[in-house]
Amino acid sequence: MEEKEKLNAEVIAVLPNKVKISVDDLENFQLAEEKLKVGSYLRIADNDNAVLIAIIENFNIEVGVNQIGEPNRKYILEANPLGIIRNGQFERGGDTIAIPPKKVEPAKKEEIQKIFEESLRDEKKFSFSTLSADKSISVPVDGDKFFNKHIAIVGSTGSGKSHSVAKILQKAIDSKNGTYQGLNNSHIVVFDIHSEYHTAFPDANFIDISNLVLPYWLLNSDELQELFIDTEANDHNQRNVFKEAVVASKKRYYSGDTEVKEKLHFDSPVFFDIDDVLTFAKEKNEEMLDGSRGKKAGPLNGKLSNFVSRLENKIGDKRLEFLLGERAKKISFEDTLKQLLGYTANRANITIIDLSGVPFEVLSITVSLISRILFEFGYYYKRLRAIDDSETKVNNDIPLLLVYEEAHKYIPNNDLAKYRASRESIERIAKEGRKYGVSLLLASQRPSEISETIFSQCNNFLALRLTNPADQNYVKRLLPDTLGSITEKMPSLKVGECLLIGDAVVLPSIVQIGKCDPEPSSRDIPYLQLWKEAWHELDSEEIIKLWEH
Repeated sequence: MEEKEKLNAEVIAVLPNKVKISVDDLENFQLAEEKLKVGSYLRIADNDNAVLIAIIENFNIEVGVNQIGEPNRKYILEANPLGIIRNGQFERGGDTIAIPPKKVEPAKKEEIQKIFEESLRDEKKFSFSTLSADKSISVPVDGDKFFNKHIAIVGSTGSGKSHSVAKILQKAIDSKNGTYQGLNNSHIVVFDIHSEYHTAFPDANFIDISNLVLPYWLLNSDELQELFIDTEANDHNQRNVFKEAVVASKKRYYSGDTEVKEKLHFDSPVFFDIDDVLTFAKEKNEEMLDGSRGKKAGPLNGKLSNFVSRLENKIGDKRLEFLLGERAKKISFEDTLKQLLGYTANRANITIIDLSGVPFEVLSITVSLISRILFEFGYYYKRLRAIDDSETKVNNDIPLLLVYEEAHKYIPNNDLAKYRASRESIERIAKEGRKYGVSLLLASQRPSEISETIFSQCNNFLALRLTNPADQNYVKRLLPDTLGSITEKMPSLKVGECLLIGDAVVLPSIVQIGKCDPEPSSRDIPYLQLWKEAWHELDSEEIIKLWEH
């Protein structure tokens, strides 16, 4: 009994995913070099000479009186078990704790450091952050699992989300196995909706509306109909005429094998001339047939006027020249693929596709087309490697990472027709991409608005500060680790601080993302400082000129 009274801390409850600890004197309990806080680690010894590592979720204060009636207080810590150190090795999972455990104390710095350093082989380590509670402890992830199993990075405006994305990508393109010169074999495509990332990657393969060329003839049947047909009208005449004209044009221009030519269909990725389609639609709309009493109107005469008008407007729209113009007609399938993968004259690890100039009404189709081309590249490249070497274990030695910045803008959690194309393409990558060496990184300030089908496929999460309750609850519900109330810390995280969870990290941790250099251009505009300056002159003529073109 006397020994028990000397105990400063003891376990008072063991739940399936939680341990409750009563602490008499918090000042004496914590280690001198570290103040205990939510996210600090504890070591709990059991009867098997193993040590349970747990992370503090929260604490409460109980005020009462002791045996002689004097007021006193106790601190009740609630901690989530993370794993066991047994024979010097850390094992994930904490369900082998003996009851009652013998001893509770803060985990030593060397112990935590050892877990992070020794749980991964050096060639697997990928580091971009340090432990928030102790910046001298690096928190590596298993790089293969991190990039292979889809990543979600979420955080409110100003939380450091863009900087975190940039830091991770900068580390990825700089990592090398050895001391060779030149580029490593990383291949990353960033869908940049706010024109933020060019400054962070000055040597990137940079594509914006001025040099983006996407051939409309590579659109699949759903994307073509979404672009050229009024889907709300549900007009079968339009669909039938459009399909017939597209297939006829593909066969007209195809110069390959005759047998293949006869099998061409609406979805075949071969050239057709959109002007042929317009001509065909006009002819059907104006068609006159011979009748017993002279000429009579054809079956579709006058019924395709809206369709013809829509086609003419799309083809003549200067904003859509990147998709429907002469360059889009002339670019080859091969050059399109090389443009997206960075296999251009100036090779680059990272391709930044600046979507800020793409008209909103074709944003979904643009994202869909690029995503689908890259997914199908992975699929056919795997098939080619299997043909060349059926024994190969690595089915894609040029794996891709597709980064969707502000993902909720084009893969939202709703069924609106205007988002259907991009949602279906990215959902397919989320479900099947890993088999073909194509993985995702979703970045969003509004995770609750992202397609749940896509978001739930992510196995690694970086949750920065989130202030919106709907977003907080959405992330908590989808996180793979049951961390309980530690996720309540999301609204109070500092800039660049995040909850790092998933298959790739040995311990769920609150970490600080390192600073990226150079930085993305995502800083807040200093309104007050700019407003204090002398009146700035405005060249409205140049703005209008740029606007019009």
